[in-house]
Amino acid sequence: MPRLHQRYQERPSRLDGAVVWTLDAPSAPGHPARSVLPDGCMDLLWSAGRLIVAGPDTHAFEVDPRHRGSCSAIRFAPGTAPVLLGVPAHELRDHRVDLAELWPRTAVAALTARIDRSADPAAALEDFALARSADTGPPDPLAAAVVEGLRRGRSVASTAAEVGLGARQLHRRSLAAFGYGPKTLARILRLQRALALIRTGLPYAEAACAAGCTDQPHLAREMRDLAGTTLGAYFAAGDASANSDTPHPSGSSTTA
Repeated sequence: MPRLHQRYQERPSRLDGAVVWTLDAPSAPGHPARSVLPDGCMDLLWSAGRLIVAGPDTHAFEVDPRHRGSCSAIRFAPGTAPVLLGVPAHELRDHRVDLAELWPRTAVAALTARIDRSADPAAALEDFALARSADTGPPDPLAAAVVEGLRRGRSVASTAAEVGLGARQLHRRSLAAFGYGPKTLARILRLQRALALIRTGLPYAEAACAAGCTDQPHLAREMRDLAGTTLGAYFAAGDASANSDTPHPSGSSTTA
């Protein structure tokens, strides 16, 4: 089967911690579904005149090839989107939802029309996110501290102690900010860290240990549980290198 041509581009956003990205991926009904790997993030996507919120994933999200296509989006850093959207992250976990289901339809229609008219929909999305951030204020700084601690490989218990919360409090705050508990977030961040290391050329076993896994079989199990595939299949597929410098975005197509 011929490989699909697709082009992914991204750049840092002027909104702290966010990334603006575009994907040109023609729909192809004859091709199998593609998978989006969990990354701890949430995205706001514009595609074919629709605004869609990609909620936080706990497993690989299958993208129907009939629904693939060119899109523009902004990927929010973990824990920041719920403040902007006014919706707890756990309500959107493992879902893709039209923004009109979360906000008044008249407001969404006006925003959609503005982005439709824009010569650069990605930039228009970024402008909207910046304006929205100015109205809502900054996200909970605790969320950023939790992400930083887990990214450094700290345990959930030590991260909770570091931010001054008990285990139950941290779990409750994490559900609202990230969509799932800190243990799940730690697993997702660790997997993404390992994949990023492998993309640099590090062998699987070394990447597993450097990312915080006990060994390569541990990383292999995490890959199967969270991504629904194997390391070999992931890196053998062409899409796995389409965005080789950063984790694939929640709304884009990666590999299956």
